[in-house]
Amino acid sequence: MPLQDHLPPLSRQFVAHFGEMGSRWGINRTVGQIYALLFIAQKAIHADEIAETLEFSRSNVSVGLKELQSWRLVRLKHQPGDRREYFEAPADVWEIFRVLAEERRRREVEPTLSMLRMALLETPTTEAERHAQQRMREMYELIDRLMTWFDDVQKLAPETAMQLMGMGATVTKVLELKDRVTGRSARKDA
Repeated sequence: MPLQDHLPPLSRQFVAHFGEMGSRWGINRTVGQIYALLFIAQKAIHADEIAETLEFSRSNVSVGLKELQSWRLVRLKHQPGDRREYFEAPADVWEIFRVLAEERRRREVEPTLSMLRMALLETPTTEAERHAQQRMREMYELIDRLMTWFDDVQKLAPETAMQLMGMGATVTKVLELKDRVTGRSARKDA
């Protein structure tokens, strides 16, 4: 049965889009589509149902589910009287964002910070190395500050974090006003 027979048009569009976006996010199309299906599903679904709905091989679904579990983006459930494993995405979108951001940080940001820390401990011997190390210090300081901010935001209740995000334009205007009053430019290149 073709995909269009398994999903209503709006759901089909969402699943297809997540498949296309997957490669841009560093995952393959299959994993993106599996996640999208689990995200919009009204209940936990088993791997055979995912394979049938998306017209994927059972082995591709199994590999995709393992990857999503390693990212902590899907949860395994068991149904009473049923030996099959069922899967679902977390219901809270803020929780999904938080987990995804933590995993990205662990897999991508922390190794970069570690490399930069080691580079900053080196003693440069040439002007080119001093320049390169200064640029690395600037990168380290920015990433470190962003991660400190991220940690602070992570401690907020989801409702408070949403309010903070909604205040973005207001905060920017207040900071720009402060810079005008103090005579400081908001950006170095301004």
